Amino acid sequence: MSARSTSIPSKPKQSIFQWISAHWFATFLIVYGLWVWTPFLAPVFMRLGWDGAGRAVYFVYSFFCHQLPERSFFFFGAKPMYPLTEIQDVWQNTINPLVLRQFIGNETMGWKVAWSDRMISFYTSVWVFAVMWYPLRRKIKPLVWWGFVLLLLPIAIDGGSHLISDFAGIGNGFRDTNAWLAALTNYALPATFYAGDALGSFNSLMRLVTGLLAGFAIVWLAFPYIFQTQNYNQQLDNIRYAVLETIKSQDSRPAGG
Repeated sequence: MSARSTSIPSKPKQSIFQWISAHWFATFLIVYGLWVWTPFLAPVFMRLGWDGAGRAVYFVYSFFCHQLPERSFFFFGAKPMYPLTEIQDVWQNTINPLVLRQFIGNETMGWKVAWSDRMISFYTSVWVFAVMWYPLRRKIKPLVWWGFVLLLLPIAIDGGSHLISDFAGIGNGFRDTNAWLAALTNYALPATFYAGDALGSFNSLMRLVTGLLAGFAIVWLAFPYIFQTQNYNQQLDNIRYAVLETIKSQDSRPAGG
């Protein structure tokens, strides 16, 4: 009797979606990295005189960030950040955020990054912490849910209080003076620490710190789960193809007469 052979396909060629799934971390670093770091190119483009490219970056990211200049970093200028009064002097004497956000800088003050300081802290920290996580990925377990909530709580409180404060008008709210904090600390620190949004002030530090904590929480929770899921799926694929190869080898043997 002739040998009976059953055709069982070998491991099929990966689709683009399967390839992305298998290389999810590299894909994340490239795609998310482009998203995160592109806003830093806006002031570079403006410095080089490529106004069209620079303004295009500001425009695109204006849908994802308030871009208020007093809460933004500036490149190629006299200072890394400027208080509201200095911006009003060179731009418009207004507290309207829709008008203030249109100021992108000038030759003297430099050009602002298309992310605000909080967005820089939050979005870039996710990318940086992910890079730091990868070498330790086999050792780090996912963050517990209550730890995730605790790490997100500071940014919720800080961002929420800023939002409420801004209803009184930019520069006029309780988070602009932080008189409550000065009273709590008995005015132990310089006035520049309490008032305004300049680098080194309480507001600036809180935006940076809470953004870092939130980015840390997201990476610690999400990335170990993604890694575990990918390992599980890979193991299932290996088992499935091993079974198929076993069946194929058995069916290709000559049948007994």
